[in-house]
Amino acid sequence: MFDSIEDICKIEEESHIPFWKIVQEDDCKERAVSLEESFQAMKAMYTAMKESALNYDSHIRSNSGLVGGEAGLLRKYLDEGQPLVGEFTGRVMELALRVAEGNACMKRIVAAPTAGSCGVVPAVFIAAQEKLGLSDEKMTEALFVTAGVGAVIAKRASLAGAESGCQAEIGSASAMAAAGLVYLKGGSGRQCANAAALALKNLLGLACDPVAGLVEVPCVKRNVCGAMNAVTSAELTMAGIESRIPADEVFDAMSAIGKSMNPDIKETGTGGVAATPTGLKIANSI
Repeated sequence: MFDSIEDICKIEEESHIPFWKIVQEDDCKERAVSLEESFQAMKAMYTAMKESALNYDSHIRSNSGLVGGEAGLLRKYLDEGQPLVGEFTGRVMELALRVAEGNACMKRIVAAPTAGSCGVVPAVFIAAQEKLGLSDEKMTEALFVTAGVGAVIAKRASLAGAESGCQAEIGSASAMAAAGLVYLKGGSGRQCANAAALALKNLLGLACDPVAGLVEVPCVKRNVCGAMNAVTSAELTMAGIESRIPADEVFDAMSAIGKSMNPDIKETGTGGVAATPTGLKIANSI
């Protein structure tokens, strides 16, 4: 496992091996598997992501009754209303809701990097695949990019809301998705790192404050925020706009912020929106 994104970028620049391949080769070494086994395992992850979106049922509700049907409502608005967003943006939003709602309703998802942030990467990737007409193989390569970014974040900081708040979940997922999208757009490893830095900077300090301790409110809608943030960060990067703070330093900043956070806003359900009068009323009614 790499200690930094900078290490991966330097290897890419010196060896001309693409970012995704460097991550894959590291996976093979760590798990003692072949390149083919590694690729097929990652491809299976992407297949599962697509299935988690495809199998959405707008009629199902979570056991608490707090979540369900939102993606259906959004799709109806996108088709029949007068949305300001375009087709691609609307699709990203819808997919993020589909997958995150599915998690709350006990459907099968891929925790990338966590269950609470499971809608971010699939939303960006599936919408991009549809828009750009890319193969599953290309999408699998991009997933290795996201995995590399996520692994470095996990090593330098955390992916756990209980340890570093929702910045570690939605923030990390957004950074991972942004990096993968830049790869799909033809960006270099250093550009992927730039997008990850931009995305995570936008979400530093985000509290983890689930109402009633459930990964439902505000978690599901935050997946939409994370997915859209990933898209804008990737687009800024492809336009040539640089993060003044390198990705690894942003990851370190997230770690420091997480350590300084009040425990009430780290997945305990006792702070943030969970502690509002309505949040407490919901918790008491469940």
